[in-house]
Amino acid sequence: MIVNSIFDNTETAFALKSDSELERAYFLFKMISKEPLVKIGTVATKFALNLNLPVEGLIRSTVFDHFCGGVSEKDCITTVENLMATGVYSILDYSVEGKSEGTQFDATLAKVIELTHFAKNKDAMPFSVFKPTGFGRFKVWQKITENEALTEDEKGQWERIKERYEAVCTVAHECDIALLIDGEESWMQDAADDLCEAMMVKYNKERPIVYNTLQCYRWDRLDYLKEQHAKAKAGGYKLGFKVVRGAYMEKENDRAEEKGYPTPICESKSATDDNFNAVMKYILDNLDDISLFLGTHNEHSSYLAMEIMKAKSILKTDTRIWFGQLYGMSDHISFNLADEGYNVAKYIPFGPVKDVMPYLIRRAEENTSVAGQTSRELTLLKREKERRKL
Repeated sequence: MIVNSIFDNTETAFALKSDSELERAYFLFKMISKEPLVKIGTVATKFALNLNLPVEGLIRSTVFDHFCGGVSEKDCITTVENLMATGVYSILDYSVEGKSEGTQFDATLAKVIELTHFAKNKDAMPFSVFKPTGFGRFKVWQKITENEALTEDEKGQWERIKERYEAVCTVAHECDIALLIDGEESWMQDAADDLCEAMMVKYNKERPIVYNTLQCYRWDRLDYLKEQHAKAKAGGYKLGFKVVRGAYMEKENDRAEEKGYPTPICESKSATDDNFNAVMKYILDNLDDISLFLGTHNEHSSYLAMEIMKAKSILKTDTRIWFGQLYGMSDHISFNLADEGYNVAKYIPFGPVKDVMPYLIRRAEENTSVAGQTSRELTLLKREKERRKL
């Protein structure tokens, strides 16, 4: 293991934060660390927004501005430029969730295409991104995954989903921008995986344009990866994967218990960590065929990746390997990795305040539930505050 703990360098980690932004970050993570406050705040925020109470300004100046780049892509430009000045790249993520109408899915498609063209002319933005359920109703994905018959209307919806995928992948290929497709709940993911695989076959002939996501809290993902690798080698195309631990654990376990099937989630946090690291190592062992976007806030996995790269004499700047973290989180990993010369990108969510709230609520809930995540943020922020006073 790499002994030099580069992630303890708070001066580099928080170089872009003013004193007031540092104080705000400390306050926010302090609040997030208290589970009852998160629950109360979530209910109160939803209530206020549903009643159109004038709370957007308060949300914007606190949690929104910390975790989001702005309400539009133009709003995000200053953030993108500031990050690039420190060697950190940006991925603009239109984080509007929970839509259910065809016109809304078409609007999301138009926005992702717009962002892909937007990224084409900016060296600071090598990726575009979207969620499968941003392009179609969850129920349709679920029915296909579970091999249920579609109604005539749902058949039409599924055709539109495939058309949206085709449209955005075509644009990404034309713009030479890699396209990250997020992972979602297991009971809709098979349909998303199959469609993503079809896009890889078509668009990843020369290099990975389309990237799928492997959520490694699912115990079956290493086997799935090996299966995909065999198909890609036989079919003569490249693979791209974003590797994450996962974002829907409580939902997954609750549903498995309710429906009476074995949980798809690893039996423990340590088993998830082992699975994540095994998936990461498999890709780093097969870089000629598979490119890696390592989406992690975990220091140990980041160090392990650095150690493997060093052992294999893989250049830090090898474009087949990217490290990624969410904007507003784990700056000690992002900025210190970039300072060391690795490829690093921040996911920057944006969108209208009200529409982005489901995303922000998930961030708060995840920080509350991930043991050690928030306390680590607080420790580092406190250390930087003390360093600046000295």
